[in-house]
Amino acid sequence: MSKIGKFLAAIAFLAVTFAGYAQSPLKFGHVDFAKLYSEMPGQDSIKKEYETYAQGLQNQMTTMQAELENKYLDYQANQATWSNIIRQTKEKEIQDIQGRLEEFNTQAQQDLRDKEDALTAPLIEKARKAVEDVARENGYTYVFNSTEGLLLYAAPSDDIMPLVKKKLGIK
Repeated sequence: MSKIGKFLAAIAFLAVTFAGYAQSPLKFGHVDFAKLYSEMPGQDSIKKEYETYAQGLQNQMTTMQAELENKYLDYQANQATWSNIIRQTKEKEIQDIQGRLEEFNTQAQQDLRDKEDALTAPLIEKARKAVEDVARENGYTYVFNSTEGLLLYAAPSDDIMPLVKKKLGIK
């Protein structure tokens, strides 16, 4: 009997212990991630590098457009004097330039998106890491991004923006 009694006592103790852990309160927090990101140091250098890259692409586009315009003007001015084979060759040349221009434009837009992602990813990761660290250090169970507005209702939560900004050294 004493073995069964000890066993039941141990099970009761474990049940009470686990129930205490299971009932620990959840702690919710929120942060305006977009605002946090916009206030992080390094935005100016990212913007400058992005604009420089975009300007380089724009310069190339302008050069290609000028080439197309010059070929077209030459075609208009001289088509009456050219033989049929030369006129067809010039038309094909203009179409090829137009095609390259369209391809360049499409690729430039993709390159700009990729460049923006490459430039902003380290800063975004740094902000995410700071939010994660602050949440762990302060015992938050969940932290919501208040920018997204995905929650329709939530019990009052703490805005951890000041803690994350302090962690990142933002005043």
